[in-house]
Amino acid sequence: MAETLTQKSTIVRANIGNQLRGAALAFAEREAPRLGARLAVRMWMTIPPPAPPVYGPAGERVVLRAEGKRKPSVVAESWGAGPPVYLLHGWAGHRGQFSAFTDPIAGAGFRVIAVDGLGHGESGPGRYGRGRGLMPDFISALEAAIAHYGPPHGLVAHSLGASAAAVAVLNGLPAGRLVLLAPIANALSGIDIFARIAGVGPRVRAQMPRRVERLTRLPMAHFDIVTRAAECDELPPALVIHDTADRTVPFDHGVLVASAWPGARLERTEGLGHRRMLMAPRVTEAAAGFLAGVAASGVPASGLGRSA
Repeated sequence: MAETLTQKSTIVRANIGNQLRGAALAFAEREAPRLGARLAVRMWMTIPPPAPPVYGPAGERVVLRAEGKRKPSVVAESWGAGPPVYLLHGWAGHRGQFSAFTDPIAGAGFRVIAVDGLGHGESGPGRYGRGRGLMPDFISALEAAIAHYGPPHGLVAHSLGASAAAVAVLNGLPAGRLVLLAPIANALSGIDIFARIAGVGPRVRAQMPRRVERLTRLPMAHFDIVTRAAECDELPPALVIHDTADRTVPFDHGVLVASAWPGARLERTEGLGHRRMLMAPRVTEAAAGFLAGVAASGVPASGLGRSA
């Protein structure tokens, strides 16, 4: 009974908070879009309270330290032996979401390392404070794991984690192969997705990129995978898997990333949406096969993008 009352109280407080933020955004849209952008970006980078993480069979767990003034803790877990393959979840996720990938990839002869992004799972808060995060926090967590386990043979990442992995490689991170699951094509599109869901008006939305640039100290173009990849003659081979029914990150994002990334192949799934693909055997087998350099089975090729 007490637990039920607590849950109802939490829901009521969340609804009141959403109503107040909505009213503030509506006022800012009319009167103070720059101040509204500060609130909107703060909302955008606030990590939603997660459901209790569900983990698969335990691996070898380590606590690492990421670069930065506070040396935040990064939790990683590994299985198997061989060249390292890193798994990186998306926004509001955790390493346990990749439990279906560990056996297929380890069975293909790799050491599988699943990483909790800063501010997520068991990792500590990132550079933007407790309960908040942006893509640089994901990259920092990945870099901390690589500093410990060694350069990646492969990276398998989902959603914002996939975008972070791609940006890290574009920044010069050496990697043999990438499997990008439902990647977000660029940060501006990520802002658009949030603005649509949160009801952010056009004047406030127009001010958000400048605020993000001030926080990250990087131009928005730095997070534009499509434009940066299209300017490269050679990048590690990539397999982009995206579901046509994805309502969180539209399928077009996968098309754009695969078309711009030299040597990439796009494969579509149908009916899995944004998160269920992480448990689909045909997706995990395709990822393991691609990392091992063998033809994927079970995921029909879409014919879009460039062939490997």
